[in-house]
Amino acid sequence: MALSLGKTIVYENAPEISFWAACAGKKEGEGPFGNQFDKVFSDTTLGKASWEESESELLKNAAEIALAKGKLTWADIDCIFAGDLLSQCIASNFAFANLGVNFCGLYGACSTMALALINGANLLECGAAGRALAATGSHFCSSERQFRFPLEYGNQRAPTSQWTVTAAGAAVLESGKKSGAQGKVKIRAARFGEITDLGITDANNMGAAMAPVSVRIGYIKERK
Repeated sequence: MALSLGKTIVYENAPEISFWAACAGKKEGEGPFGNQFDKVFSDTTLGKASWEESESELLKNAAEIALAKGKLTWADIDCIFAGDLLSQCIASNFAFANLGVNFCGLYGACSTMALALINGANLLECGAAGRALAATGSHFCSSERQFRFPLEYGNQRAPTSQWTVTAAGAAVLESGKKSGAQGKVKIRAARFGEITDLGITDANNMGAAMAPVSVRIGYIKERK
């Protein structure tokens, strides 16, 4: 059972991140972490007809690589926790459609992967599942159409606009009680965020809108 320590969840059995993978686009592959990705696509369309389909393909690739590392199939996964930045999480929905695996769609913007890991860990800790998949992804071009202007419009970017990553990540979670293996990444505790609004009105500056909660939680810890 997970123990509640204030607002922090402490896991008695420490669910494990057993296998993981990440895929990225050309721009990300040219960056300082380029050699850390399992797969880099030079064509950011990934051979698809739309940016949204490309985003689904990124997610699908990351998940399949993570499973392959553990010599697993979709039949070994009890539940998928995944999300993206698009309306109704369409990228992740289509990426994991028709697999016959329980699916929980999540939308937490930049916190989506953390949400997927926490919810997956909760399911494993209570014994409702033995193995889960956490995944998230985004695509610069589909995000521009979702939050700003389609690239075809040729709109000038605001100085505070963020650059959404073209990438996807996936991680296989296993019950710590089940495997007992050494050397794996363990999730020992987790905490959900809080809604903190300091009146940021610049819709393009998403970083400024998200930062206050981290600062506030850190300030509370300092005071304690």
